[in-house]
Amino acid sequence: MRRTQEDRSAATKAALMAAARELFTERGYGDVPADEVVRAAGVTRGALYHHYGDKQGLFRAVFEELEEEVMVAIRAATDPVADVRVKLVLGLGAFLDICERADVRRIGLTDAPAVLGWATWREIEHAHGLGLITESLDDAISTGALPPLPVSVLSQLMLSAVIETALLVANSEDPAKTRREAEQVFGAWIAGLLGQNAGPLA
Repeated sequence: MRRTQEDRSAATKAALMAAARELFTERGYGDVPADEVVRAAGVTRGALYHHYGDKQGLFRAVFEELEEEVMVAIRAATDPVADVRVKLVLGLGAFLDICERADVRRIGLTDAPAVLGWATWREIEHAHGLGLITESLDDAISTGALPPLPVSVLSQLMLSAVIETALLVANSEDPAKTRREAEQVFGAWIAGLLGQNAGPLA
């Protein structure tokens, strides 16, 4: 069966994404020339420019793909949970778990702020993570678990805290200890918001 132009285009984009993701994870954005990416993908440099504009455009696409995967993982961990405090703390744990992956750590936490710029990096993080946190807070308010606070402000503050926690753990000399302490503080913060005792989670 003859492949359509749409099929060929999709295959080319997939090859570029896969090659770039592997190389960026192994060596980092700055040490991977565009020519090496197209060779590894088995396509032309023109294909890279056509689909992504340049190497930075390809990097952004890879980063956004990772962000989608992060959100899927967090939803899988938190959707079955009804208790809002448990849901939010589990969401943080799921986020920190996936941030231990080499590709997420290198591409998402190390290179993305530098390659895309801090403002663009935060914009993308917000586009993917903000909705999930907002949903949880809306549910908490609707059930009376959370006072009617301004969700648009609280959700952005909470997302910023989650992102900063990931950076804190990633750059710590003792990541395991830092993570335990961060989760303890985050749990206490959520308990305070909900007017609950910050004891151990069920």
